[in-house]
Amino acid sequence: MRSLLALALFLFVAASVDGLELGSRLLDYVEREFGKAARGRLENWKGLVAEHRESPEPIQLEAVNRFFNKRDFRSDLSHWGESDYWATPVEFLATDAGDCEEYANSKYMTLRALGVPDERMRITYVDARQLNQAHMVLAYYPEPGAEPLILDNLVDSIQPASQRQDLKPVYSFNGSDLWLSRKAREDRRIGSADDVVEWRDLRDRMINITE
Repeated sequence: MRSLLALALFLFVAASVDGLELGSRLLDYVEREFGKAARGRLENWKGLVAEHRESPEPIQLEAVNRFFNKRDFRSDLSHWGESDYWATPVEFLATDAGDCEEYANSKYMTLRALGVPDERMRITYVDARQLNQAHMVLAYYPEPGAEPLILDNLVDSIQPASQRQDLKPVYSFNGSDLWLSRKAREDRRIGSADDVVEWRDLRDRMINITE
């Protein structure tokens, strides 16, 4: 399946603070390889960004969280044939499935496209205690030092971190920084987001070209 998406990676114009652009070559390719429904999901994604660009941030959070939580959960091994593969939002939507990294990363990139400042968000690696396994969510900080709100594919409602006692933060990152979680609201910066190899590889595969 990944070989079918190789071309799409070069046709994807990545989400940015200026908005989201999906070239006609990419949409045509996705429709040809994955069907009209796949193209429709990408067009709906683009429409979501256009519709909510001027919306208040709480409404943006709800809309983005709801949109991506409709996708099917599927492990990397069953979906991509690899134990740990971070797919781009285009791959996620084209195939309509992914695991926790795809949900968290796609929500982050879409909210960035909507203009939410990078410093208000962190992609957060957690220990999901009830599942007894690693998990990834998106944390949103309405202001510096505030209790974050958690956007999670396991729970449709956006909840304050204090209500998610089932999640124990391990580390987090955004577009620039990497933090090690120590205890509630006391994270220690330990480096650059580029130190997260999978994140760096994902960004490298999202090559910006024009239509």
